[in-house]
Amino acid sequence: MNAYLKEIADVCGIKKKLTFHLARHTFATTVTLSNGVPIESVSKMLGHRSLKTTQIYAKVIDQKLREDMEVVKAKYGGDKPNKAEKRKGKQLNFGFD
Repeated sequence: MNAYLKEIADVCGIKKKLTFHLARHTFATTVTLSNGVPIESVSKMLGHRSLKTTQIYAKVIDQKLREDMEVVKAKYGGDKPNKAEKRKGKQLNFGFD
């Protein structure tokens, strides 16, 4: 399998060493999770018996996290500080502004 990936990398001009593990990880994160596929489905696709294995295996995609936080901000009025924040004189900033 790694030999095929090396051949593909050579044809595409990719300098990074491609391995089965890297391809599997890329599929899990970039192809599925970042496109909104539920982690439960990804876990099944990868043949994991436990969801915990997939949670360790797959990293959270920054873009997906950013989009999810924007949904939360929109739903809960991210521009309005809650009572505790008003007392502290601070407003939460998720770093997306």
